[in-house]
Amino acid sequence: MAKDSSSYSAEQIQVLEGLEPVRKRPGMYIGSTDARGLHHLIKEVVDNSIDEALAGYATNIWVTLHEDNYVTVADDGRGIPVDIHPKVGVSALEVIMTTLHAGGKFGEGGYKVSTGLHGVGVSATNALSDYVRAEVRRDGKEYFQEYERGKAKSKVTETSKDPKLPFKSNFNWKVKTGTKITFLADKTIFSIIIPEFERLEKQLKQVAYLVAGIFFHLYDERTNEERHFYFQSGLATLIKHLNKNKALVHPEPILIHKNVEGVDVEVAIQYNDGFNENVESFANVVPTTEGGSHLTGFRIALTRAINDYARKIEALKEKDENLTGEDMREGLTAVISIKMDSDAIQFESQTKEKLGNAEVQPIVSQAVKEGLDMFFEENPQDAKSILEKVMLAARARAAARAAKDAVIRKGALEGMTLPGKLADCQNRDAAESELYIVEGDSAGGSAKQGRDRKFQAILPLRGKILNTERARLDKILEFEEIKALVIALGTGIGDTVDYDRVRYHRIILMTDADVDGEHIRTLLLTFFFRYLPEIITRGYMYIAQPPLYKIQKGKEINYAYSDDEKAQVLKRVGDGVIISRYKGLGEMNPDQLWETTMNPENRVLKQVTNDDLAGADEVFTMLMGDEVPPRKRFIQTHAKQAILDI
Repeated sequence: MAKDSSSYSAEQIQVLEGLEPVRKRPGMYIGSTDARGLHHLIKEVVDNSIDEALAGYATNIWVTLHEDNYVTVADDGRGIPVDIHPKVGVSALEVIMTTLHAGGKFGEGGYKVSTGLHGVGVSATNALSDYVRAEVRRDGKEYFQEYERGKAKSKVTETSKDPKLPFKSNFNWKVKTGTKITFLADKTIFSIIIPEFERLEKQLKQVAYLVAGIFFHLYDERTNEERHFYFQSGLATLIKHLNKNKALVHPEPILIHKNVEGVDVEVAIQYNDGFNENVESFANVVPTTEGGSHLTGFRIALTRAINDYARKIEALKEKDENLTGEDMREGLTAVISIKMDSDAIQFESQTKEKLGNAEVQPIVSQAVKEGLDMFFEENPQDAKSILEKVMLAARARAAARAAKDAVIRKGALEGMTLPGKLADCQNRDAAESELYIVEGDSAGGSAKQGRDRKFQAILPLRGKILNTERARLDKILEFEEIKALVIALGTGIGDTVDYDRVRYHRIILMTDADVDGEHIRTLLLTFFFRYLPEIITRGYMYIAQPPLYKIQKGKEINYAYSDDEKAQVLKRVGDGVIISRYKGLGEMNPDQLWETTMNPENRVLKQVTNDDLAGADEVFTMLMGDEVPPRKRFIQTHAKQAILDI
């Protein structure tokens, strides 16, 4: 992997703009200033090391979490150039660290394939950090520079034998050449500056699948945990991981890898016998969560290839209608990864969530169509199994459409009367309205009386809804409670869903704080994740947090939402108290329910997000699917963590 680094110097660094905009509007550059934004800072530094790996200069990337929230990212690449930049008159290292969009990916002789283009680069991490230390080993020497909130504290100099550092580190960086960046996020900007080991583990593991042959090392000095990732087979390993615990339609993934007109196209496909689709797409190792031209090209090719094969073996006659793209999605697991010249790649947003290159669509389509045609020709039994799965989905789709039309055709989208059990709010502005989905008629009655009817709607659900993990849409819409929920939401469902018509921008699950309540909440989350996922993606879904305890001393009443909070209250108010344990929402009168759980000034809501789609898919499959052994293993592993009311 070692290559000549002499051509990588300050001349390859192009300067675009300074860092003040990043500090003024951090959300614009890194998406948010919560935990997600914090991990985006780490990602920007890791991306620099990945670029070295993609260019063939690095084989190892290390990420170390230190005490006091310092983070180090290091590699064994060429090392960022430290010579004086000819146009700016300071070290190239300082230019890269203190100037937005400055780096080797923008100039001639730098990176051909880069993860960072249209991102903000390591300089954004510098701008949004209290402290940064950059260390470079190259040309037989080690250099360093320190920064404070994006500004250099001194010039680039050679590292002393015993440097004075503001952080403790046990990381031993045994490399001759490479770059090491250590930073501490700015607590005046971020609401959270404590990095999460599990989140980083998933982030690095995902990248390791996409850049096969690179070693990733993650260390947590706070807990002494460590993880190491190396995948030689890349997407094949990823697709098997995504289909873990699922019954497969064909035993081995379909792997396609072609280079067409300078675009490297790598695709893995495998069908399972489930009803849900799990497709992930990437461009230059960046997750494109909103898809783009590469995903469109893949879908076009998949539909054409399966239709062509169906006609070839006469499963479809010429007079028959084509199978549709929707038919192809049931049980489909796929990963699409393209790599191309970083100067040519175009993303449709600063956070790189959608690929915009129109020319990539026909390239991916051509590569995937040729690859599938060859696979079907060489593996006729697997091809027939896939076709049977798709044709079964087509028949089910027709039945589901008929059932859905019967329910929704004159539904809320077209003025049908809302469900009688729904106590709607007066406000018609969805952005200011919220819907409480409440367990049981008793709690529903209290919620209806205790709510603020101006903006709070109540929908009580009776009993446990259908487990939608293993049910098609036609069966789901036969279930009255789900039918009422869909009509109340106003979005519709299935192929005609319209999320812009949702009637509430806060949809709050309010269930009892016991095992049955948690089960009902899980059933509801399963339904939303599988059939109305954009409700979660848009940030509309929340979970209410009713109190566990009422603690009364004389006329003074306190509510505790956890055992720790109960202990704190007892310590403060002393002896002689009456403690009531709430097991159900129906035990609270309307005033209590309003004051503790529904009043925006007092309540605690947990927002439901889907940052890790693959992880969420795996958990829902395990907990709610047909396969018993994985669920049994999960229960055995986590049994001691369960809190039961007996």
